Amino acid sequence: MENQYLEIAINATFKAAKEVMSIYRDGSFDVEIKSDNSPLTRADKAAHLIIKKELEKTGIPILSEEGKHLPYEERKYWDKLWIVDPIDGTKEFIKKTGEFTINIALVENQKPIMGIVYAPALKLIYWGSQAGSYKLSEVSNLADFESNLEEKQRLPLQDQKEAFVIAASKSHLTEATKRFIDRKRDELFDVEVISKGSSLKICMVAEGAVDCYPRFGATMEWDTAAGHAICRNAGAQILDLNQNPLVYNKIDLRNAEFLCKN
Repeated sequence: MENQYLEIAINATFKAAKEVMSIYRDGSFDVEIKSDNSPLTRADKAAHLIIKKELEKTGIPILSEEGKHLPYEERKYWDKLWIVDPIDGTKEFIKKTGEFTINIALVENQKPIMGIVYAPALKLIYWGSQAGSYKLSEVSNLADFESNLEEKQRLPLQDQKEAFVIAASKSHLTEATKRFIDRKRDELFDVEVISKGSSLKICMVAEGAVDCYPRFGATMEWDTAAGHAICRNAGAQILDLNQNPLVYNKIDLRNAEFLCKN
């Protein structure tokens, strides 16, 4: 059954990506500012509707950033749910850096068991399930994905780094994160910091290209669930500051501050 769910989710990802990239190239984003001061574009809304329509075929409830957030009294009975971020890294989407992703995760008993993170502008897809986590480059559409599947790389890749590499957010670098980086520089001889947008930072930890990604600031469940599934199935972790793994479908959909690491 997991293979069937993965197939449906990958299909939903590429259908949404086609519309997202059409809007990205067109440039008519129709940017609104949400109540939490984060931006919302026409592409976020379009991707949400496409993904929702595809995932509804599974009969599993959906929690999407751009959908209706049902009260916990209803959600608490969901032992399985989809958690979706139609566009993670909307600020990077608007800036046209390419560092935005479409995130779909399947969560069971509060644990992310399957995830897809696709960066359509970079033609890069990561996915993870019980069969392992993988990366595939030069993927523009579903046909590319299916025809090049034999080229997929299992995560983590062989570590060829010399420095200790930290991933930091392009849009959300807090003082606490800066202090963490400074402490690592005091402890270790060679520390490199890479700035990236969206869930790509989490995927780079799963890949082994980055040693850790500290996030000492606000994130929501849909920001991390898909990447977390990829990490879990690649042997990496996302732990809160008490060393407990992040859990999902909570009363409060905000995540605790965390460290993603190998």
